[in-house]
Amino acid sequence: MKDTEYKNIIVRMPNWVGDLVMATPILFDLRQKFPASTITAMVQKPLCDLLKKDENINELFCFKKIKQLFLRRKENKNIIENLIDGKYDLGILLTNSFSSAWLFYQGEVKNIIGFRKDFRSLMLNKALSYPKEQIHQVEKYKQLLKPLDIERSITKPKIYVDKKEIENAKELLYQRGYKDDQRLIGINPVAKYGMAKCWPIERYKEVAKRLCSNEKNFIVFLGDFDSRDVIKNICLDMPDRVINLAGKTTLRELVALISQLDLFLTNDSGPMHIAAGFDIDQIALFGSTSDVLTGPYSEKAIVINKKVECSPCYKRVCPIDFRCMLKISVDEVFDKMIDILKKK
Repeated sequence: MKDTEYKNIIVRMPNWVGDLVMATPILFDLRQKFPASTITAMVQKPLCDLLKKDENINELFCFKKIKQLFLRRKENKNIIENLIDGKYDLGILLTNSFSSAWLFYQGEVKNIIGFRKDFRSLMLNKALSYPKEQIHQVEKYKQLLKPLDIERSITKPKIYVDKKEIENAKELLYQRGYKDDQRLIGINPVAKYGMAKCWPIERYKEVAKRLCSNEKNFIVFLGDFDSRDVIKNICLDMPDRVINLAGKTTLRELVALISQLDLFLTNDSGPMHIAAGFDIDQIALFGSTSDVLTGPYSEKAIVINKKVECSPCYKRVCPIDFRCMLKISVDEVFDKMIDILKKK
């Protein structure tokens, strides 16, 4: 595999926002190794929007995840037909599922590389042992490039936005009172996986109140559609310099907004990784999950993790006293934010 030149490469990207962002170095490293090849990123909808402007790929292969058995069979048939038509001579699986390998195999993708997981080894041309050491997810993905003679790079996650998207994001902020001489602070108090990953809402509110004491600070709360009511309640009695955009943006708009932040405060979440993809100053709060494995892959990120004896537990809801998050005080978070803002 090392000395082969591949014409059509397909990369099956991960299914979660954060994992997808952490996988972007793979696309860059492949482009450096195979500058003349056609590189296709296969991504589940609507996450494929994240890679719309990625400069390292030629094509996006977007597909739907369907629960109904009959419709899923029909969608899988379409996927297989499109894979066959693509005549891919190299396939890299960043997902570990049997189904993703089966689709590549049925789609006649040649030279499939993936981790030896979920009883799928027979469908892989190069099955790598899943790393046992405690290494970051970005580094795990990079190990899949070893059979291609691509040494572990220093490439960091990166998300691409264009000038028009940035202009639209700024206009969205201007319409809500933001001025260019203000410091734009983003706060994401939610996380998809479960409440165990989330610092208490009232503490986020207290931090926002303290930040409001300085008129140079403009605060935007971000989140998905499901979190809009929770965040709306936080912002009810706040000054005009605190706005709520939770559930009011598309994924691309969210990305563009994050790219413009001076500082981001967040739980372990997809937006945390998006901010890392722009090398934004951020403070990431960890409790039930491991920052060693999935922390923000950026030198500008500060992680607060009290590393209590039961952490990381990876539970959706804390079964005991939530000590991992409750030990993180408002004073500690606020003071770290002020230290960063002093340099702006």
